[in-house]
This record gives sequence, structure tokens and C-alpha cells, in this order.
Amino acid sequence: MDKQTFWKLIDAARTDAEPDQVAARASELLARCPEAEIAAAQQVLWDLLAESYRSPLWAAAYVINGGCSDDGFDYFRGWLLTQGEEAFAGALADPDSLADHPAVREAAAQGLELWDEEALSIAWTAYESATGRELPSDSFTISYPALDPSWDFDFDDTKETAARLPRLSALFD
Repeated sequence: MDKQTFWKLIDAARTDAEPDQVAARASELLARCPEAEIAAAQQVLWDLLAESYRSPLWAAAYVINGGCSDDGFDYFRGWLLTQGEEAFAGALADPDSLADHPAVREAAAQGLELWDEEALSIAWTAYESATGRELPSDSFTISYPALDPSWDFDFDDTKETAARLPRLSALFD
């Protein structure tokens, strides 16, 4: 399992499922794969989560969800994974571009939060389904990079947040 295969899995799940069921469908599809490939998918997922562990994205999640704890940021990035590679890469390149995402616009209009805790366990769920056992703990490692110190400010500081994420701030004002 590599990133491209993982993204193809997410694309297939997005084709087959309602937006709030992408993680469950991805687990179902992954459960059809060989045991080793399922286990390897967990490392790919955590590598993508580590790649997205960035202060600017955390600030965007804070604006979108009206606050964002450590766990909340994990769940937001889980939601972002279920949006597919293009949305994921775009948000990493420019978190403010999330203001164009249809689900983000809907969240702003309806006061919804965007998160998907189930996405964090796509491989875990698939492995249990396929084997009847828990995913071996040595199947993956988690290593987050340090957060960007230039973004170390209180995300409740709406003036600073608006200067850094103007489109999202305007959308959620």
C-alpha cells in the first residue's frame, strides 16, 4: 500500500458512499485486500495525518469548527482525508482555499462542524473485519513534526486569524 493506492481507495469509497459514509465504505473496500496490505494502509494513513499536522491547517479547522482541540484537529484531518487527494493537497498548500470547498460553505451556512473520527481507523476497522483480530501495534508508527512557531498565536484572536485566513474568516464571520 502506498499513498496513490490509498487515494484510489478513498476515491472508490467516495464514488460508492454518501459523504458521511466514506470512511466506512473505504474500510469495507480495504477489507477485501490481503492482510499485509490492510496493515500497511494504517501507516499510509498516519503518514498523511503527520503531513497535515500543520499550524495553518489547525487555524483553518479552528475557524471552520468554531474551535479545535487536539482531538478535534485529528478528526478534522480525518474528514479532510475523506474529501480526496485533491482537496487534501489543496488544503495543505493553502488552508484558506477551503473557503471554496462545498462542504465548508455548507458548514458556514448551516453552522455544521466538519470532522470524521471514523476515518482515523479505516485500516483498523478493515483489518478486524478481514481477520477477526486487532491490527498489530507494530504495523505503524506515529511521528508528528513540530508545529510552525510563526503560527503560535491564539486562534481566538480574530484580527490575526482574519489576516492569515481572510476568506475563511469572512465566510465564518
